[in-house]
Amino acid sequence: MQEQFDAEGRLRHLISLEHFDDERLTALLDKATGYLRPAGELPAHESRFAGRTVANLFFEPSTRTRASFELAAKRLGLHVLNLDVRMSSRSKGESILDTVYTLEAMGSDIFVLRDSEPGVPAFIASHVEPHVSVLSAGEADVSHPTQGLLDTLTIRQHKQDIANCVVTLIGDISHSRVARSVCQALAILGARQVRLVAPPAFMPGEDAYPHAERFSEIEPALRDADVVMALRIQRERMSQASIPDTGEYFKQYGLTAERLALARPDAIVMHPGPMNRGVEIASEVADGPQSVIRRQVCNGVAVRMAVMATVLETLHP
Repeated sequence: MQEQFDAEGRLRHLISLEHFDDERLTALLDKATGYLRPAGELPAHESRFAGRTVANLFFEPSTRTRASFELAAKRLGLHVLNLDVRMSSRSKGESILDTVYTLEAMGSDIFVLRDSEPGVPAFIASHVEPHVSVLSAGEADVSHPTQGLLDTLTIRQHKQDIANCVVTLIGDISHSRVARSVCQALAILGARQVRLVAPPAFMPGEDAYPHAERFSEIEPALRDADVVMALRIQRERMSQASIPDTGEYFKQYGLTAERLALARPDAIVMHPGPMNRGVEIASEVADGPQSVIRRQVCNGVAVRMAVMATVLETLHP
């Protein structure tokens, strides 16, 4: 992997959370907290980065992540370029590296990149100029580092000591870049236990989550959990898990109020979105008093502000 930190240990690229330590991770979460404001107040903003440019290159569909990065950049005073993938030269055969070189020559300082092919963010990071940063906004099923950060920030806001938390993740673990990144962050911060619940076909190999406890049924994995996260299920993959339809998946693995009652009374409910209501989570749970799903969305802007501010401080001290 392209080195994410410069010679002085400062963050330059964000490709994965894999090589972070507690100090670096906590510093990003603390910085993000500083950008949060109470609901109804004007959002935090800065002008010290005015004139710098971020290019959002989303070669895979996205709504909330792309919007979150765009809002974060604008609140930092950055110029924002959103590449229309349907109209880009890449769709006509130009390589992604040529696209990056073109935008780099136009003065882009940060590339926010989402792509369905593994290895693309690190590849681009290894070819950009020394004054340019690459941030992953989702890499195939490999990682989604800013999502892992915002999920961890959300947990920290509601659970003072992550080291005492039991966290249960439910869904297609094997194909989830969200699960990989949040589990990396939880391991760095020393979460007491991570539980994975999935149909056998959606459970990854032992080497992917070596410290997690695995369950094929949802009820035992929910008992006394402090945090419960449902993951989105792509309907086209259900046949791989020998599940005939969404109704059957909800029957076996859906997060309902009855099942949530097995968790601790103060357990929080999370979902990275977009949600399939009535498939992986019941509406009464998604909108219920234990849900912090909207807080996750709010935290996403603050986390992405923190990441962009941090790399800009590295590149342009």
